[in-house]
Amino acid sequence: FLYLPYEHSEHLADQLKSMDLFTAKAQSYLKYAVEHLEIIQRFGRFPHRNRMLGRETTPEEQVFLDGGGFSG
Repeated sequence: FLYLPYEHSEHLADQLKSMDLFTAKAQSYLKYAVEHLEIIQRFGRFPHRNRMLGRETTPEEQVFLDGGGFSG
């Protein structure tokens, strides 16, 4: 639970910290940390938050979301 702010941050440094924390402390949760990291590396943000945050969705993000996106 304490690692979730790192995992859900849209800052790459926080995502990398999340990877360190999850690797060292919770190997069974590493899969989720990797999923979050890959989305930030790909888009620089979480596309499924766009509507809620009033952001425009890029065509690439829309393809990702239409394909199932991320269930977080």
